[in-house]
Amino acid sequence: VDGSERPRGMKLPRGVGAALLSAALFGASTPLAKLLLGELPPLMLAGLLYAGSGVGLLSVFLLRSRGENKGSPLARRDAPWLGGAILFCGIVAPVSLITGLQATPSSTAALLLNLEGLFTALIAWFVFKENVDRRVAAGMALILAAGDNEAA
Repeated sequence: VDGSERPRGMKLPRGVGAALLSAALFGASTPLAKLLLGELPPLMLAGLLYAGSGVGLLSVFLLRSRGENKGSPLARRDAPWLGGAILFCGIVAPVSLITGLQATPSSTAALLLNLEGLFTALIAWFVFKENVDRRVAAGMALILAAGDNEAA
């Protein structure tokens, strides 16, 4: 084997295909949303995109679980966290994204979306006290440098 082909019978680790498809769809979503902005108001577009996401996730859940509840039930103490996630991730973020996309070229917006990983890591580090070692810090620095370089 000259390195250009995988040996016969060798498979990619589970989930790699789904991760690559997810990355491709995420990358395509900003330019496609920009095209749809000419047809729909920003608030309606944000709602439709996230409603579609919910329908897709629900269908995956139903196909995988076949009606079985394999997760832990929500406790009353989870309600503020769930409410915050719904408010910020399901309402504020998509409306902000689409509103910002209306005033920004889609290429710039797509590059700036790479900073999402950096900000997620910073929230995990400072708010939830997650461990940040040299590797994570180096990755965060590279994401910041790439976003800064491309957005300029």
